Order: sequence, then structure tokens, then C-alpha cells
Amino acid sequence: MNKTFKIYAVIFIVVMIILVLFEANKTERMDWRKNFDINQKSPFGLFVFNNEANALFKNKIKKTSETPYDYYQADKKPHNILVIEEEIDKESWNKILDQVSEGSDAMLIVSEMPKQISDSIGYYDSQISFEDENVLKLTDKKFTNDFIHLDKFPSGRGFTFIKPGVEVLGKTVEKNNTDQANFIKIRFGKGNVYVHCEPLFITNYYLLKRGNARYAQDVFSYLGDRETIWFVENDAKVSQFFLRFILSKPALKYAWWVLLGGLVLFIFFNAKRKQRIVPIIEPLKNTSVDFVKSIGNLYLQEGDFHDMMAKKAQYFLNKIRMDLLIDTQHLDAEFAKKLHLKTGKPVEKIEEAIRLIKKAQDPYAQVMKEDLAKMNTLLDEII
Repeated sequence: MNKTFKIYAVIFIVVMIILVLFEANKTERMDWRKNFDINQKSPFGLFVFNNEANALFKNKIKKTSETPYDYYQADKKPHNILVIEEEIDKESWNKILDQVSEGSDAMLIVSEMPKQISDSIGYYDSQISFEDENVLKLTDKKFTNDFIHLDKFPSGRGFTFIKPGVEVLGKTVEKNNTDQANFIKIRFGKGNVYVHCEPLFITNYYLLKRGNARYAQDVFSYLGDRETIWFVENDAKVSQFFLRFILSKPALKYAWWVLLGGLVLFIFFNAKRKQRIVPIIEPLKNTSVDFVKSIGNLYLQEGDFHDMMAKKAQYFLNKIRMDLLIDTQHLDAEFAKKLHLKTGKPVEKIEEAIRLIKKAQDPYAQVMKEDLAKMNTLLDEII
């Protein structure tokens, strides 16, 4: 074991010890943001509600990431509509109200709504309290014992105005304030609109507290026993990052950073190593083409066209024997037929080429420059 390796080993062990100490003394941070995300397990996510929704709605709930405007392009039979703290455009709100007027029921669990939409329904909402704690209770006597105590970041939203004839189903109870309505029912056309302006009661933090689930069950009991369409922003918010699984697990995440740190240290210490300069060796130049050109020019200068035709014919016949496996001893009709079948070239061209080859092989034949050019073109076209 050399000295350099020992230094690397000591540095790596020290880094590992430091990381372990940091991990052991690390305080786990809790995310208290009100995200209302169906995939989040943080206190104010909807992971628990999302998992229990099928049982709560008797397997008659359907989630969709489409906007109400897109979803209701076609006619739908009366059903329940569920919206939980989602940002929805005015056109989509109008589509929801159109469905309600035709016989559907809508459960809107939202802290705020566009004023034009809430005005058309028949209420105004606003901030009615800044207390740190309050209690949500239902007005129906059969739900007297079912309430929920909000001890973490209540929104303090309520209704400052509701039109006559609106039924108050739930209130916010505080020590130093009068009771304020926070859950109402409005008759709208052939259907009903239920508005609850405190969505915290269905978040993970409150649903997991003992007894709080009863309040949520009571709220949703106002919806009829039929299909419920739940509009969610996105039912599959899964990161496409290739390291998403590693970074989602604390142990794997720290192992990944240790690996990267080790690689950085390795590169840093090995960058000082000097590598011997490798000399550049120029590859040998291919002079075959130049040689062929020189020989060709020599033949042209000498004007020996007959010899050039003979060599061209010899090269052509050798290629026929090697590549096409055709016997070239007899340049007859049978040879022409085989060459035609294997190359697919016209018989007339093959016969003309055979005539020129025979002329090149005849030492007494009179050869012109035009004969050489013509044979060269024909042979190149054949193969």
C-alpha cells in the first residue's frame, strides 16, 4: 500500500465521519405549507384523504386532471362534483354551475373564490378571524358531538354575506368572537351547491388526529349516493428526473452525495499527475491513387491503346471470376447469359462489351482511342 493511497483513505474516512455526525445531529424539518397536494405526506397535503376517498364515497369517485371546461364538453348525467382548493378559471366555474343547474350537486371546499362566481351563487367570503385556534362545528343536531379543533394555522375564512334562503350547515366557533358561518348549502337550479371555506379539515394533519375523521364524514354525507367527479390539478405529479428515486430516500441521497464528493476528491488529487507527452505520428500517405494516375498518363502519352484495353479486359474478367464465380474461358452466348442473369444488365450491352474484350485480346486487331473509351464505359456499367 503506497503513501498516496493511504492519504486518500484517511481523507475519505474523515469525510464519512463528518457526514455521519451531520446526519445524526440534523433536525428534521416539517413542511407546514398549505399545498393541498394529493401526493404529499406533509401536514397540509391530501395524501390520507386521497387514499381514503374510495371508501368514503363507496368506490363511486373518479379523479380527473382535466379542467371542468374541457371535461364538460359533452353532456353528463347528474352527478356529484368535488373541488378542493384548486385554481379554476371563470369559464370552468361557469361549467360547474351549469351542471349544478341541470341536477348535479357540487361540494366546493375552497377558502377563496372569484367574486363574480360567489356573487352568482349567493355569498361573499372574506377573512373573518385572525385567531390561532378555532373549532368547526355542524349545525345539524345529529352531528352535535362531531367537531374538529383547528390548532395549527386556521385560515380564518368565513362568509360575510349569504343571500336569504341559504342554509347554514356549519360554523366557526371562537372564544372571543361570535360564531361565523363557514359551511353553507345553496339551491341552484335543479341541484345544490355546498361551500366550505376551511379546507384544512381534510388535510393529513387533522384527519390523522383521533375523532376528526367523523367531521369529514359528516360534511360529505350531504352529497347523494352517486358518482362523484373530483377535479384535481394533476393526479400523477411524478418527477421525470432520472435520480428521483435516489433523491427521494434520505439514505440513498446522502450515499449519492458521498459518491460525488469522493469522485471530486479523486479527480482533484489525480489532476497533479503528469502524463508523458505522446508524440504525434503522421500516418503513411496512400500514394496508390497517384501511382495509378501516373501509369495511366504514361500509357496515354505512349498512345498504346491496345495494351490498355487488354489490361482493362483482363482486370474485368478476373473480377467476374472472383466476384460472380463465372467461368471466363469461353466468351460465348452462355457466358453472356450468365452475366446477364447475375448483373441484370441489358444483353445488348453485355454482347457489345464481349465484342470489345475479344478485340482487346486479339494482338492483331486495330484499336482506336474511341474503342478504349467505349469499352471502359461499358465495363464500368456492367460491374
